[in-house]
Amino acid sequence: MAVIDWIIVFVYAVSTIGLGWHYGRKQDDTKEYFVGSGKMNPLLIGVSLFATLLSTISYLAIPGEVLGKGPAYLTNYLAYPFIFMVVGGVLLPVYMRQKVTSAYELLETKLGLSIRMLGVTMFLLLRLVWMSLLVFLTAKAIAIMIGVDEKWVPLIVLVTGVFAVTYTSLGGLRAVVITDLMQTILLYGGALLVLGTVTYKMGGLGWFPTEWQSDIWDKQPIFSLDPSTRVTVVGSIFSVFLWMVCTSAGDQVSVQRFMATENAAAARRAFGMQLIVSFIVGATLGLVGVALLGFFQANPQALPEGITLAGNADKIFPHFIAFHLPPVVTGLVVAGLFAAAMSSIDSGVNSITAVVMTDCLDRFGRKPETDAKHVRFARILAVVIGAVVIILSSVMEHIPGNFMAITNKTVNLLTVPIFLLFFFALFVPFANATGVWIATVASVTVAVLIAFSGIIFGKNANGLDPVSFQWISPCALVVGLAVGLIACKVFANKKESV
Repeated sequence: MAVIDWIIVFVYAVSTIGLGWHYGRKQDDTKEYFVGSGKMNPLLIGVSLFATLLSTISYLAIPGEVLGKGPAYLTNYLAYPFIFMVVGGVLLPVYMRQKVTSAYELLETKLGLSIRMLGVTMFLLLRLVWMSLLVFLTAKAIAIMIGVDEKWVPLIVLVTGVFAVTYTSLGGLRAVVITDLMQTILLYGGALLVLGTVTYKMGGLGWFPTEWQSDIWDKQPIFSLDPSTRVTVVGSIFSVFLWMVCTSAGDQVSVQRFMATENAAAARRAFGMQLIVSFIVGATLGLVGVALLGFFQANPQALPEGITLAGNADKIFPHFIAFHLPPVVTGLVVAGLFAAAMSSIDSGVNSITAVVMTDCLDRFGRKPETDAKHVRFARILAVVIGAVVIILSSVMEHIPGNFMAITNKTVNLLTVPIFLLFFFALFVPFANATGVWIATVASVTVAVLIAFSGIIFGKNANGLDPVSFQWISPCALVVGLAVGLIACKVFANKKESV
């Protein structure tokens, strides 16, 4: 990276601190700090939802997946109209009738305190692992781009975390949402700059493939009865459908943003914007993967020694940014990747802080005496949570697989089980705490067995996990629903003190 590139990254990072300070001056209560007083612009909220949930995954995993495995994963966007119908038409009207700071307040009314605390615990685990994973993967990519050894990854994680936690703790949700907009612009702009650079270097669109790249890409059928088949079209569509619906319904990061809008119609517009931005950016990043494949096939001498397209696809994008983009463009793209990591931290930290304050402190009578002290404590808590994320990121290197597989193996472990808590609480009249506890244990057990099937049961003859990561969500949902409905019926007439 040239000096001008470092200046661009530094200016971006400092500007986020300035935004946090600007919005922090106007905050004197936690409603403003956590949900922006419930009247934020739905289009901004939609962009923030995208940046929060898909930023680093999109930036790193999609190009690597398409380049090294094939484009079948991109068919998941066919699920988006159905996702919008379920979330916008069924879930949001129910949720927006009750304006809450924490989503898990909804669970206690129907299923009691233990289920609320179960939801809080699973959310905290999910979000802490999510942030730690994304920050770690981003730091690895940044290390490649700035040309340093991977031993510097912990320092990159530390710097990223310090900036993100600082502006988040200062400015609350408003600062997070505004910086998420900046981060999305940088993220998408970086993808366009890479596409433009490849097209210019190759004198046109000669990078676009005219046939299946069988020497590099996996076999990716429409559907397969073999559970070890890594990616299928139907599997991509169904797994992303479940992830989006379950995340929108049960993850505080999503619910908190819906609650920051005025009503169900505004929340629906926010969700629609999230899907639109997600499709545009995701499809563009898919093209980036295809473009990089075409570029390095035409210029194999440009690959570093020991790196292959099929075996090291996740490293190709960062390598191209580091060695094949002109100055200024490199700085903008690195800033985009840096922004992607920060958006993952800022939103997670703000949401975790909201949950800990609302579900743990306020719920049990530990609320600070004044609003000013409440906000101050929330800011201190945000800093502590950020420190935990930085520490946890150091263990993420032990999870096997490429970026896409690692992400699915971790974040999908608890996404469906958390959703099931809300499904039983809001849509099953005979649900009870005992039955839901049993359903949760069953669902989590199945998710863990599938996610780590290769470690638990051994790889198959082709070196693949015996059950693909795309089966995690469907199986966890089916088992959790079946076991939960039966268990709730069995315990329906018993007095519970849970």
